[in-house]
Amino acid sequence: PRHKCGNQKSCPQNYFAFKIISGAANVVGPLICFEDLVLMSSVKNNIGRGLNIALVNGTTGQLLKYDAFDMYSG
Repeated sequence: PRHKCGNQKSCPQNYFAFKIISGAANVVGPLICFEDLVLMSSVKNNIGRGLNIALVNGTTGQLLKYDAFDMYSG
């Protein structure tokens, strides 16, 4: 069976499914998936070098904001 965000198991009821994948230099970009919806990825062209963060409402699961913080350039 297929599980949300490609996880190996389903999440219990009243829990959100998510997957965060770190990038590997310029070869593989980072990915943030939440409840089977890709929030950030190189395909969506909304990631950056450094820390990629998605802010999600913990009650509703609604995406509030996403951003990338370049830790190299300050």
